Amino acid sequence: MQDLAYWQAMAEKVTAKASLRNQAYIDGCWTDAADGATFQTVNPATGKVIAAVAACGPTDVDRAVAAARRAFEQGAWSRLPRNERKATLLRLAALIDAHREELAVLETIDMGKPIRETFGYDMAEAARTYAWYGEAIDKIYDEIAPTAPGVLATITREPVGVVAAVVPWNYPLLMASWKVAPALAAGNSVVLKPAEQSPLTALRLAELAEQAGIPAGVFNVVPGLGAAAGQALGLHPDVDCVAFTGSTATGKRFLQYAGQSNLKRVWLECGGKSPHIIFDDCPDLDRAAQAAAIGIFSNQGEICIAGSRLYVQDGIYDRFMGRLEAYAAAMQPGDPLDPASAMGAIVDAAQLDRVLSFVQAGKDEGAGLRLGGEQVRRDSGGFYLQPTIFECPSQALKIVREEIFGPVLAVTRFHAEDEAVRMANDSPYGLGAGLWTANLARAHRVSQRLQAGLVWVNCYMDGDVTVPFGGVKQSGSGRDKSLHALDKYTDLKTTWINLT
Repeated sequence: MQDLAYWQAMAEKVTAKASLRNQAYIDGCWTDAADGATFQTVNPATGKVIAAVAACGPTDVDRAVAAARRAFEQGAWSRLPRNERKATLLRLAALIDAHREELAVLETIDMGKPIRETFGYDMAEAARTYAWYGEAIDKIYDEIAPTAPGVLATITREPVGVVAAVVPWNYPLLMASWKVAPALAAGNSVVLKPAEQSPLTALRLAELAEQAGIPAGVFNVVPGLGAAAGQALGLHPDVDCVAFTGSTATGKRFLQYAGQSNLKRVWLECGGKSPHIIFDDCPDLDRAAQAAAIGIFSNQGEICIAGSRLYVQDGIYDRFMGRLEAYAAAMQPGDPLDPASAMGAIVDAAQLDRVLSFVQAGKDEGAGLRLGGEQVRRDSGGFYLQPTIFECPSQALKIVREEIFGPVLAVTRFHAEDEAVRMANDSPYGLGAGLWTANLARAHRVSQRLQAGLVWVNCYMDGDVTVPFGGVKQSGSGRDKSLHALDKYTDLKTTWINLT
């Protein structure tokens, strides 16, 4: 990978006023918000403003949804043969890959995550996601039901119509791809609303989509604040589906919006407080400790599936914690554009203040601070926090119960398997869970008992576009990734034909 100087020069290039998109993209045109409103997107590493971006509101959302509906009804995309949609999505994937460095830098300066992650993983996986769904869509077959002679009953999969994709700031382009790629592959029109903290890669994606040949109106981007653009999409009577990733509180609001409007389907990937269990027969304490550190401190802990609750069995507790502390101490935050940085900056000042309030709550409620907990690199103007580890005597502590979305780990000692499972399931969330054991029977038994949409055994946070991603309980409904994601963006139609 290139060095810090290279990425700094690239950042200056991509943020030049002449090349940086900051308007909404509606019906194939770049446009200011109807009322001229803007919001500032800030570099978390420096606290400096990158750009003023169009702050779309209900009027702009109306225009985008109308364009999406018109394009859908006209059929230039929705009725395009699947192999032609495939070819377009493959072109888009190739363009994302060709502009991988530029997109990685935009995401790093907009969101604060290390360039080693945005370039090394996020952009490559986003490109692969568009290619994968492009390749998949012409291999999905419809069905003929086994009816009586004289009847032909077909079961066909059809696009739902207009999809609103509302995505978070922690993986801006990648999580957008998890929603936009299958929705477009299925033949829908899409209105993408990026988080106000990280709109820049979504706007650049619109340019690439146009270049790939996606027709006007089929893909639209409306940056703006959640209370304006997000709410307008949730309440819009001509949006057929909302695909949302973000907080559980906001997810509940989208369900309310659906009930207040047209009963649109709402698919949610919400919060998490994922348990990570280390049994005393763990096959490799070093690997487990490294995975536990990466599972909470990578991306500054701003990960919905972060292993933020760690349970370690008595017999190995001290040995394991020493290893964990060593790995965590080595993951100090640094300049996100430096490939050597294992952690970057918290996304903005408000999120940093929120995480620090949890650190203080942990201290006030009697948790033992074992590592970190301090804001660092203050002279940079950015928002940096050390990797932080608390030892928790009670499961009632705020830092154990609530999603922090920052580099704060709550560790609890346990004695028996049933105790670990009980504590792991004692949460309103059910997104991810992990366990380490050399006992295959235990691995199978405990993974069945854990209330989570994703369970990792002897690893953590591994995944692929080929497998589903999503949660249970208040972590949401529906699945991103894999062929199962197409269920969210299609309807099944039964056609019964009397042949006699």
